Amino acid sequence: MLYLEIVLKLVIGLSILNVWLLRSKKSTQYRGGSASNIKEEFQAYGLPSWFMVLIGTLKVALSILLIASIWYPAFEMYAALGIAFLMAGAVTMHFKIGDPIKKAFPAALFMTLSLIIYFI
Repeated sequence: MLYLEIVLKLVIGLSILNVWLLRSKKSTQYRGGSASNIKEEFQAYGLPSWFMVLIGTLKVALSILLIASIWYPAFEMYAALGIAFLMAGAVTMHFKIGDPIKKAFPAALFMTLSLIIYFI
């Protein structure tokens, strides 16, 4: 079970870091609405740019904490629950603007995996 938990933490943490640090200005099939980058995605959701900075900072920080929790278990509960909460918000935003379920799938998956880590 320990190895599964480590894999889940790495998959979630590295995926979120990839989206926010490496692919933030690139188009993906999962962006909300017709957005081609994160800034446009938050505009599609009707959210201000300062909120994008806040959410991005939280997601990056929590992802780093989730990865660090492999060695420092005290971070696990906060990181996993925080990511689950943010991903629930992402799923909600996709539904708010009428995106197909496919676009909300990564957020829903990471929310579920984060909750699994939290409850293990």
